[in-house]
Amino acid sequence: MTIEIPQAFWYYFIFFVLLMIDGLWCMLATFNLLRMLIGLEILMKSVTFFLIVAGYLSGRMALAQAMVITVIVIEVVIVVAAAGIVLGFFRKTDTLNVRNARSLKG
Repeated sequence: MTIEIPQAFWYYFIFFVLLMIDGLWCMLATFNLLRMLIGLEILMKSVTFFLIVAGYLSGRMALAQAMVITVIVIEVVIVVAAAGIVLGFFRKTDTLNVRNARSLKG
């Protein structure tokens, strides 16, 4: 028994992988906390996109929509907590550069 994957899936999959790589690169290539937070958002949007495409191609849109809503709720909680940490860091050091985190030692 073989499963036939539509040709369109590969285009979506390539876009998903490129978006995920872009989000990871945005998080890893900078020392600015706000840019890292934006990279995290891009990464989460790529996961959301992949869930929507997988649900559409498999014919299970209801399940995909439920999973996307769950991912969005988790994403909002993570981003709010991370934004609070970034704001606290900025108030303490007057910069968003991670290299200045050493000045926060005990």
